[in-house]
Amino acid sequence: MVSSVKFEICNLNIWFAQIHALKTLNMEIKANEILSIIGPSNSGKTTFLRMLNRLNEFEPNFKMEGHVRLDGEDVNRIDAESLRKSVGMVFALPLPLPLSIFDNVSYGARMHGARDHKKLLYTVEDSLKKAYLWDEVKDRLDTSAFKLSGGQQQRLCIARTLAVQPQVLLFDEPCSGLDPISTGKVEEAMLKLKENYTIVLVTNNVKQAARVGERTAFFLGGELIELDRTDKIFTAPSDQRTDGYIRGKFG
Repeated sequence: MVSSVKFEICNLNIWFAQIHALKTLNMEIKANEILSIIGPSNSGKTTFLRMLNRLNEFEPNFKMEGHVRLDGEDVNRIDAESLRKSVGMVFALPLPLPLSIFDNVSYGARMHGARDHKKLLYTVEDSLKKAYLWDEVKDRLDTSAFKLSGGQQQRLCIARTLAVQPQVLLFDEPCSGLDPISTGKVEEAMLKLKENYTIVLVTNNVKQAARVGERTAFFLGGELIELDRTDKIFTAPSDQRTDGYIRGKFG
């Protein structure tokens, strides 16, 4: 029987030099859910997200204690390249490569050994469709990715991540620089992608967290204050600090 738990986080502590960024975190992320993570700046949201595919290791003076398990296996025992292929990340600012739309999407697959042109064509089309971008670019795949709008570039980055066939998608403020229409398209893509992927979304937009998250976690000062169904978090939170943040009293 396949476990419904994708990630298990046990007694996780993270430091950067003397800064205690995450404090004794215990939580689970379910398979095929969208987990929204909210909280003010410097609450540990992005540090937590980057721990799921070990990107924090690139930071100086990084130290951790505790365990992060993916499908029961400690992520620190998984080859980093394999882990990041399995757990893809989409950043706040879209970062297309200085290549064509087609080459942007196929780049990761090529780096992992894909060479068959027909398979690459299928991968590019399938990934662009999943990112809700195919209909907008199918007649100009050979044009520069830089000619796309900001919202299109972000969906291109989602497609590029999907092309290497990950299991998990991490989104770090993916709509922070986008207009409402582009934001809506990214959110629509997320809701569809949930059928086949586990999604963790860090966002400062509490309305976005409410729209797409099945569960929501509230971080404050490096601690997990509350994790529950999104409808409960936004209507009857257990902690008054959660209520205060959602109502805009701080943050």
